[in-house]
Amino acid sequence: MKKSFPSRWWMAFFFAPLLIFSTGCQLGYYIHTGYHQGKILWSRTDIEKVLKSDTLNENQKTKLTLAKEAKDFAETSLGLKSNGNYESFVALDRDAVTYVVQVAYADKLKSYKWSFPFIGAVPYKGYFIKEMAQEEAAKFPPEEYDTWVRGVKAYSTLGWFKDPLTSPMLKYSDQDLVEVIIHELTHTTIYLKNAADFNERLATFVGVQGAKMFFQSREGSDSKTAKLIDQEQLDLNAFSHFISEELAQLKEWYNTHSSEEIRKEKESRLKDIQNNYTLKLKPKMKTSSYDGFAKENLNNAILMSYNTYVSDLSDFQSLFDLSKRDLNVFMEHILSLKDSKDPSGDMRRLTESLTR
Repeated sequence: MKKSFPSRWWMAFFFAPLLIFSTGCQLGYYIHTGYHQGKILWSRTDIEKVLKSDTLNENQKTKLTLAKEAKDFAETSLGLKSNGNYESFVALDRDAVTYVVQVAYADKLKSYKWSFPFIGAVPYKGYFIKEMAQEEAAKFPPEEYDTWVRGVKAYSTLGWFKDPLTSPMLKYSDQDLVEVIIHELTHTTIYLKNAADFNERLATFVGVQGAKMFFQSREGSDSKTAKLIDQEQLDLNAFSHFISEELAQLKEWYNTHSSEEIRKEKESRLKDIQNNYTLKLKPKMKTSSYDGFAKENLNNAILMSYNTYVSDLSDFQSLFDLSKRDLNVFMEHILSLKDSKDPSGDMRRLTESLTR
């Protein structure tokens, strides 16, 4: 059952980098991530071997086959790089692969960021042990920060290692699994330093478009799964527009109120956002993807997660439309931004140039 974010974003589009290159005061974290990532790598088994064994049931084997087909499609038809990812499998004894901490300031819409070599500043930090993630969150005084700890079912190491499929991923629906695979291979294909929001929104957009193309090629132009993805995309676009407007208004509210006013009225102000969703947007939604939003115990850390992954996807849609809705052409344009220090701005400028 989906809660708040659709499960494919909730569990995988929250890209959980291993960040194993940290040094100095991060030495303990380096040891933690290096050790557990090593365990996963050493536990990998080739998918073909797993499919011939009796370790998985038929439904799990069907999901593995689907994932492999999606990986092959992303590589051959979408021009994404696999770097050997998703050719192996690891069975885990837990429902999540890692646990991610996200932190935001309590009185403003601004994420706390951790900085690491190679990937730059990111608004999340992943642990393989839930208690360690909770301990990290507890370091931030609640009067100054909002925190959020969540489990994720998939992550990308950006091509540093050959990422396996894992048993938690097999619990996705078919369309969610395919979107996750394409999402993560988008990260493998291009990842811009210090541009987490751009990277995640791009992967969100490509995941949806790529999954639709995959099921159309697999099931035909009248694909029922592709039609479901179409409905989910309409809801994504509607929610993206809604949350972008609400966050802009909330940011202005924080900027024009005193700390004392924010402390007293914040909970009510966040509840207003949920009420607006229930009254204005929910009746127009075509799927149940966002039903949990109105029940979420909102704080700034959760809202900044929405900001990172699904706010204002219109620029990607505009470039996609100008690419004649050809994902290969779209990705060629995106790859031209690989050295950009301002990818969102440069993408808008690129889009404007294509309209002339």
